[in-house]
Amino acid sequence: MKDFIILTDSACDLSQEKLKELRISHNLSQMQLALKTGLSQSAIAKWELGKTEPTASSIITLANFFEETTDYILGLVE
Repeated sequence: MKDFIILTDSACDLSQEKLKELRISHNLSQMQLALKTGLSQSAIAKWELGKTEPTASSIITLANFFEETTDYILGLVE
């Protein structure tokens, strides 16, 4: 039997905060992050505001860029 992780609203909030923290800690604007990752600035803004959620491929792109795990990006681990 497979284990599943259920993301609660609080886990999604951590993901929003984690993304913004990572971006700011790397001294990047949303536009700079967008240009470096190929993601759109408007998508990044919406994710940080909690208006939409990133796709799996976007999470992987961000994890690779920041050299973090996808679990870290999602706020599932510290």
